[in-house]
Amino acid sequence: QDKEYVGFSALPNQLHRKSIKKGFDFTLMVAGESGLGKSTLINSLFLTNLYEDRQLPEASARLTQTLTIERRGVEIEEGGIKVKLTLVDTPGFGDSVDCSDCWLPVVRFIEEQFEQYLRDESGLNRKNIQDSRVHCCLYFISPFGRGLRPLDVAFLRAVHEKVNIVPVIGKADALMPSETQALKQKIRDQLKEEEINIYQFPDCDSDEDEDFKRQDAEMKESIPFAVVGSCEVVRDKGTRPVRGRRYSWGTVEVENPHHCDFLNLRRMLVQTHLQDLKEVTHDLLYEGYRARCLQSLARPGARDRASRSKLSRRSTAEIPLPMLPLAETEKLIREKDEELRRMQEMLEKMQAQVQQSQAQGEQSAAL
Repeated sequence: QDKEYVGFSALPNQLHRKSIKKGFDFTLMVAGESGLGKSTLINSLFLTNLYEDRQLPEASARLTQTLTIERRGVEIEEGGIKVKLTLVDTPGFGDSVDCSDCWLPVVRFIEEQFEQYLRDESGLNRKNIQDSRVHCCLYFISPFGRGLRPLDVAFLRAVHEKVNIVPVIGKADALMPSETQALKQKIRDQLKEEEINIYQFPDCDSDEDEDFKRQDAEMKESIPFAVVGSCEVVRDKGTRPVRGRRYSWGTVEVENPHHCDFLNLRRMLVQTHLQDLKEVTHDLLYEGYRARCLQSLARPGARDRASRSKLSRRSTAEIPLPMLPLAETEKLIREKDEELRRMQEMLEKMQAQVQQSQAQGEQSAAL
């Protein structure tokens, strides 16, 4: 039996060790109007404090505040597994009086990450590409409205083909259970009516166990996730300490599935679908962006402009994408390599001639 053993069964162990050594990276964007508990929820999800140095502007300052993009990074380690989490926040979203086109900086940021990845992928050094693409966007919806507002619809339409959208109802403890279910159904109907694509859970494999299938069904039914965030540990009389919010009528437990969908959101985002979010970003959303770039290159005049551009190894990363098709770049690199090879041969011939002349001079002097 040992003679028939080849060892292919050890391949998963090799991949496991390599992945553990390299670590994982994940970029999460949070968007939505101020006051819906975005910062608190992020700290609750990852048991960290990413906003300890944030200074909140006064109400009067928010009237003229414009949307900005903030990026924060933190390395989280659990059980020997390291994850480099990059959080992209959008303070000022929907806070100003005039909110028209306030989402454009977010769209530009997402496309810039695609553009940078395409540059790196088309460059010379492709071994250590830093993936800064946004893998998921948690979009927070107000629990006090009657569904999606016009601003929500406009933002989701602008980004739904560029990033995985996971809708979230913030501060769900402000709603009764019946109100929560009614609001969820209203949002689902609006998304379907407006033809807005959100992140679709992959179907379970037939060999998955029943517990996983049950959890997957619960997560699908929970969309949009109605969540409550809190990093405070509270203790009621005769009960164990829990993370939650204490009110005069009782305590809302963050990790109680009967109180909110926090556990389902964390399970989906971290435990079960993190890798799928990254794969959808690369295989579907990024490939769609890349295909549009290549199609723009095929338009009349694009190839002529690209061929007239003077390229070099140093200036390759500085040229706009429409001027830098991958095939043209590889062709120019081969031409440069050939030119360097010819120059090297000429240099070697010159060195050989100099050495030969020196040898003849020495022989003449000896005679």
